[in-house]
Amino acid sequence: MSDLFDDPAPGQNAPEFTVTEISGAVKKSIESEFGHVRVKGEVGRVSRPRSGHVYLDLKDDRSVLAGVMWKGVASRLATQPEEGMEVVATGKLTTFGGQSKYQMVIEDIAPAGMGALMAMLEKRKAALAAEGLFDPARKQPLPYLPEIIGVVTSPSGAVIRDILHRLRDRFPRKVLIWPVAVQGAKSAPEVARAIEGFNAMTPGGALPRPDLLIVARGGGSIEDLWGFNEEIVARAAAASQIPLISAVGHETDTTLIDFAADMRAPTPTAAAELAVPVRMELMTLLENHQARLGRGVEQAVQNRKQRLRDLSRALPRVETLTATAQQKLDIWGERLPIALRTAAQVKRNRLLDVAGVLKPSLLGRGVQQEQRRVAELGQRLDQGLYRAIADQKRAFETRVQRLRPEVLAQDKKRKEDTLEQLNARFVRAAGARVQRSRDQLDARGRLLQTLGYTETLSRGYAVVHSEDGLVTNKAAAAKAAALEIEFHDGRITVGGKPATKGKKVVPPATQGSLF
Repeated sequence: MSDLFDDPAPGQNAPEFTVTEISGAVKKSIESEFGHVRVKGEVGRVSRPRSGHVYLDLKDDRSVLAGVMWKGVASRLATQPEEGMEVVATGKLTTFGGQSKYQMVIEDIAPAGMGALMAMLEKRKAALAAEGLFDPARKQPLPYLPEIIGVVTSPSGAVIRDILHRLRDRFPRKVLIWPVAVQGAKSAPEVARAIEGFNAMTPGGALPRPDLLIVARGGGSIEDLWGFNEEIVARAAAASQIPLISAVGHETDTTLIDFAADMRAPTPTAAAELAVPVRMELMTLLENHQARLGRGVEQAVQNRKQRLRDLSRALPRVETLTATAQQKLDIWGERLPIALRTAAQVKRNRLLDVAGVLKPSLLGRGVQQEQRRVAELGQRLDQGLYRAIADQKRAFETRVQRLRPEVLAQDKKRKEDTLEQLNARFVRAAGARVQRSRDQLDARGRLLQTLGYTETLSRGYAVVHSEDGLVTNKAAAAKAAALEIEFHDGRITVGGKPATKGKKVVPPATQGSLF
């Protein structure tokens, strides 16, 4: 009775949580504690699946932190993260319950100082130089007086106005402008497409192909000019069939397109001076007014953009709502091809194992074993029936001697009935067992017949006989005086008398071959 009042086991009254509840509680705790963090580290593994998201590792000498950038954030980056780059990442910590791990959702990432960017730039420059893209021997001379000049730059910046003004002041020419973004993540692909687009134009067409290209942008920091250090821009400039002048930044600024271009100008204005000879002096006053107007418009646009960004922060982000589902989809998408290939390989191996075991000789041995087993069972069944009947008779005789005649007669009647029933059951069981064995034997016999050489003949094969027996090669057929070809519906003789007259034919299943 005292056991009923003992205290329960320690922890028995603790509340029970589901796995999802625990995962959610951990997620809320981490997100509330680390809602906004800046992390400095080296970029490790970088993965870019088809969804457009970027998965990477931030590491130092002792630890690794998993990070993810959603598609919208990755597309806005001025500098894309690369393995080995030292960066400063801004974002928040969260958890991913599907894999029981914590990670950082990165909202912005930038190189950790000038040293990281310059190291990456030097590495890229050395790789392109090794390919010969900067070789002076492949640079083209500039035309003395081009009819049409193509300019790749921003349509709203002061650079294009400087170039047009300088061209008009020195020697007016026709100018085709290809507007591009000169800063940010869109800069490099748009500049590369512009260079390729000018080269794809038809000379003398409705929109004629330029005789000279100028790729221009105003000065700025190395981060602002980074789009012109991208590999696709340098390759497009080196592959251009139209002579190209690079005018990116100020005189002290150097980018990879400067090395790949046919000529480098220290400034966009100097590029215009290199393009055409002098005709008249610059119109300083008009240029100043135009520059002020451009700066005013640009400042107004920037103010409205900043106001729009401030208002957008109050709205919930779509990436936050769909983050977990998108990450799961990326993981399942990476696992699906491997699982399909593994399943197909397993099924293929099982098929090869089963096909290798199924042979006519093996089936023949199986049929013979079943025949012997059926014969043994039949003999044992007969002996068992006779032995059981003899035992029953002896028991019956013993009881007859001990019982009165009328009791014996009654017991005899019951025993006879029981014996008849047992005998009938034994007979039926033995007959059923023998019938099953015969059915199995017949089935295997039919399978053996199907795999025999006569069935093979019905599928279009034939057996060749000669006086010496079966013919299995060309040399034996050439020596034979006559040949007899056996088909599934009969035989025909070729070259004289029947080849197998008076000889016993050996079935091809045991000797010879089919063709």
